[in-house]
Amino acid sequence: MDRNLRSILYFTAISCGLAWLVAWPLWQGDGLFDTRFGVVALAMMFTPAVAALAMVFIVERPAAKFRSLGLWPLKPAGRLLMYLALALIVPVALILVALPVGDALGVYPADFTGFSAFKAILATAGQGELPLPIETLVAMQFVNVLIGAFINLLPALGEELGWRGWLLPKLMPYGPVRAIVVSGIIWGAWHAPLILLGHNYPLAPGWLGVFMMIGMCILVGAAFGWLRLRSTSVWPAALAHGTFNAAAGFSMVFAAAGAPINTVNATILGWSGWIVPLLLAIVLVATRQFREAPASGKLAGQFPTHPPAAG
Repeated sequence: MDRNLRSILYFTAISCGLAWLVAWPLWQGDGLFDTRFGVVALAMMFTPAVAALAMVFIVERPAAKFRSLGLWPLKPAGRLLMYLALALIVPVALILVALPVGDALGVYPADFTGFSAFKAILATAGQGELPLPIETLVAMQFVNVLIGAFINLLPALGEELGWRGWLLPKLMPYGPVRAIVVSGIIWGAWHAPLILLGHNYPLAPGWLGVFMMIGMCILVGAAFGWLRLRSTSVWPAALAHGTFNAAAGFSMVFAAAGAPINTVNATILGWSGWIVPLLLAIVLVATRQFREAPASGKLAGQFPTHPPAAG
């Protein structure tokens, strides 16, 4: 087994093992209804970062440690800013476009004009008569997503430092498609401690939920990986992840009240929501967008596309 593959296996074992360790109190308690769920889920997001830091500072100890994680350098500034801007747009676009696609296929109960589910949520929250027209409140959700993207940046970096900061470049020697697929599989499987409890896929058996999460992570991970590789920085991927989490609630904003949403079939989590991300991934592969960006200092040759020699 070559050293690169051995490091990848170590990283996977550490990140997934820590995830199960952190989530174990939920399995011993009330699962998703446990009062500690929020704290546990937040702590779990930092386990990939712990694994990546362990690989960089203890196992491999490269000379340019922060560069190997994609944290540095923050240049060229123009390119980085462009991909940071895309990180605020692409995840929202993928989440939103999944809804009319699901509606057209008959698996997402949409209400794009009345916003009846959103009205019901506001009523349940005790707001009674709406203080503003519902259209204004819907528009304000886009502002909330922008704010939430930056609030979520730190915990999202806890994941992305592992998945796209360290792991994706390590997999690039085996080819970009394999790198995207394998990193997505690992990322999706890492969610198992929560998915098996019913998180994200409450209407599906646990094994199916994990399978669906892996599929979603491969395709959404392709977009995040593109941002990481083309910017040569982990920051756009982390901001995209934070934006993605902040925008997840749009599936309820545009839904019809009283109609259950089966996330196996609908939203970005379900198969209908994978169609556009799959098409995007195909375009990115066909146009060679997963190759290394133009060299910047020592970044040249960072992501070779041939298998490393065994060692």
